[in-house]
Amino acid sequence: MNYRHSIKSNKIENIRDGKKYCFLTLIFIQGIAIALLFINTTAFAATVNPCPQGMAMISGGTFKMGSDNSSFVEERSPGDVTVTNFCIDKYEVTNSQFDKFVKATGYVTVAERPLSQEQFPDLPDEQRLPGSLVFEMVKPGVKQVSFLSWWHWTTGANWQHPFGPDSALAQPAAGIAKSNYPVVHIAYEDALAYAKWSGKSLPTEAQWEYAARGGLDGAIYAWGDEYSEHRANTWQGIFPFFNTKADGHLGIAPIGSFAPNGYGLYDMTGNVWEWTTDFFQVGRDRKSAQINPIALNQSFDPKKPDESKLHVIKGGSYLCAPNYCSRFRPAARESESPDTGTTHIGFRLVKNLPASTLPINPKSFD
Repeated sequence: MNYRHSIKSNKIENIRDGKKYCFLTLIFIQGIAIALLFINTTAFAATVNPCPQGMAMISGGTFKMGSDNSSFVEERSPGDVTVTNFCIDKYEVTNSQFDKFVKATGYVTVAERPLSQEQFPDLPDEQRLPGSLVFEMVKPGVKQVSFLSWWHWTTGANWQHPFGPDSALAQPAAGIAKSNYPVVHIAYEDALAYAKWSGKSLPTEAQWEYAARGGLDGAIYAWGDEYSEHRANTWQGIFPFFNTKADGHLGIAPIGSFAPNGYGLYDMTGNVWEWTTDFFQVGRDRKSAQINPIALNQSFDPKKPDESKLHVIKGGSYLCAPNYCSRFRPAARESESPDTGTTHIGFRLVKNLPASTLPINPKSFD
């Protein structure tokens, strides 16, 4: 009886040991599987989104560039344009980011340099002091002003002092810090210098417009066909006499203050104009049916016949109102002199990718 009991006990122990072994083996296998899954997921993520942090991947495609439904002749003659894969900054370059660049390189912006005697030989020395163009709202009570009279050349205005030497990005006593606002008073040369330092480049007009549309090919605005004063930082009211601030902002807004477009990009509409690499030309015919087109040969704007190196800026700004400018649309464009910075021009960058870098999502990745 004891012998049989002993055998039975041994069998029970063996079964228990076997179950314990199987359980531990199963745990071990599951651990290996989870580790492999993590490794594969990380590798997969790197494959489908090879963009640096803070950039969104835009999968290449063909879209209708420009608009024939616009009263602006420079936007007309839309054609099918193709762009290949690229990364683009989710936000406009900020004061904080530009500050790191300046501290690392000692770079001095165009607005911080005296006007060249070679370029402006007829100006006396006191009029060649460093400065930039500053917007000033019309004073209350004034009912009529001359065109562009709201812009003032201001000595001492630059990216660190947006409204002149007495203004500053950081005003501790007033509790004001604008490190996360778009950097402004940036000339084309300044944007190129920052791009080179960061290992990126300025977008072409085609890249910028394709990204701004957010997948809504043919829509009037980045969010659809109906204008909304709450979807972007634009001017509400009658420019330049009064701004109702219906969008919550009188001037520039911090980055990310409004909802992103379909590709996860912020402030592609309004806030500040953004530089592109393209020289300005009136029509789009030369870009139609092209892959990654870019206009680099010459520029011409009939409104500025004496200027020959004008670049395309896109997106409009906080100064764009329905009664003035109305450039808060992906198809909209304007020309700008490369040596001019203002209180409403900034930039964002892109990073080009090999055409073989294909994401699974046919539109974009955050």
